[in-house]
Amino acid sequence: MRDEWQGKNFWTRVLRKISRRRGREEAEDALQSAYERLLSQPPAQKVENVEAFLVHVAGNIAIDAHRRKNFQSDRPFEEIFDSIPDSAPLQDEVIEARVRLRHVEQGLQQLTPRTREVFLMHRLDGFKYREIAERLEISQSAVEKHIAKAVLFLAEWTRDR
Repeated sequence: MRDEWQGKNFWTRVLRKISRRRGREEAEDALQSAYERLLSQPPAQKVENVEAFLVHVAGNIAIDAHRRKNFQSDRPFEEIFDSIPDSAPLQDEVIEARVRLRHVEQGLQQLTPRTREVFLMHRLDGFKYREIAERLEISQSAVEKHIAKAVLFLAEWTRDR
C-alpha cells in the first residue's frame, strides 16, 4: 500500500487538490501535518483511501489554522469577554414578570374549575380542542366556549396591570 503513495505523482496530485482551496504554502504545511497524522494512526485503524484521508485532514488543518489566525487578538481575555452581550433579562424585568405571573395565577383561580381545567389543558399541556373534548367527555363546542371564556376573563383581569 505504501508503494502507491511513495511516488512523486501521488504527492503532486494530493497537493494540487489541497491547493485548490488554500494557497500553495499553506497547502504544503497542511499536507505535512496530515501526513504526520497518517503515520501516527494505530495499526488497527487502517486507512483504506490514503489520498482522501490526506486531502480531508489537510483541509481541516488549514481551516483550523485560518480560524486561529483570525481570532488572535491583542485585547486581554477579560475585555473580549466583557464585550459579549448578555442575553439574560434584567433583574427588574424578572421581578415584573413574576408579579404578572402571580396576577395571572390569581385570575386563573377566579375561573370555574371546569373552565380552568380546559384552559390549562390547552395552553399548558398543548392538547387540541378535539383531544380535550374526548378526555373530558364534552363536546368540542363546549371546549371552545370554555377557552373563549377563560381568554376573555384573563384579558380583562390583566388589562389594568
